[in-house]
Amino acid sequence: MSSSTLHNLPKPSIPPAQSSDAHAYVLGTGLDEAQRLGLQHRLWSGHTHRLWELAGIQPGHVVLDLGCGPGHAAIDLAQIVGQGGRVIAVDESAAFLKQLRDHASSRGLQNINRVLGDVQQLNECIEDGKGPDGKGTIDVAYARWTFCFVNDPEAVVRSLAPLLKTGGKLVVQDYFNYERCMTLAPRREAFSKVINAVAASWRSRGGDTDVMGKLPSILAKQGFDVTHLDVVQRIARPGTTLWHWPTSFFANFVHKLVETGFISQDDSDKFFAAWHEASNDPGSFIQLPPVYELVAVKR
Repeated sequence: MSSSTLHNLPKPSIPPAQSSDAHAYVLGTGLDEAQRLGLQHRLWSGHTHRLWELAGIQPGHVVLDLGCGPGHAAIDLAQIVGQGGRVIAVDESAAFLKQLRDHASSRGLQNINRVLGDVQQLNECIEDGKGPDGKGTIDVAYARWTFCFVNDPEAVVRSLAPLLKTGGKLVVQDYFNYERCMTLAPRREAFSKVINAVAASWRSRGGDTDVMGKLPSILAKQGFDVTHLDVVQRIARPGTTLWHWPTSFFANFVHKLVETGFISQDDSDKFFAAWHEASNDPGSFIQLPPVYELVAVKR
């Protein structure tokens, strides 16, 4: 990557530690959620790294991490692109960006630019995403479980397109058919009720658990060609490592559904009784929400 390209990258945006998250996402931005996201990243890292390799992310690249959270993926990406490359990590949460700063500092990584901003308005928060010729300087943009939480996914793509190089890529991992596919076996009504409430709570904040079904059309309209589209469907059984992925999610989020009125305390009690029963039944398993993978190339 040329020195002129590096010069045109945004300078790190360092949010103060005391900043509040006025637009904190529905799952929260506390330490409990950051730890859950760390476990989630590691349990999905194999699939994620294969997708990055398919997209051709390599040393020297400039990669934009959309909705980076506390930065688990950004840390990995920074090690892949190396000191000749750069990761631009964008998130609305100042608390998450501070955690990313601390993690990067502890690893001696100096190639991550943290940007506090809305991924639906990248033109406002990434001022230097274009070179002197007005063309985009970013090689790859990555979004994992980001589109499902935004009000306007087309705005994300529309604001991203000018920042990507011609031939640059958008790499996405996100949900489709979440409510129908996330199922506990044997089926339990208390479980299904909470899963429906999860999706309803996301929709109430403008999210969409079916967003991946809309992205290919949005991308075509905004000048992208989808070159890869696939789905990863996994199941977990009690006592396995992957069982802890839904366990950690339920532990963090079900009480928030009670607090926000999407379920009652009785619903919550019945749900956790069903989950405890399943966790101790070797005949049980959970079909996890399918994670769709997409790679699109900017024309």
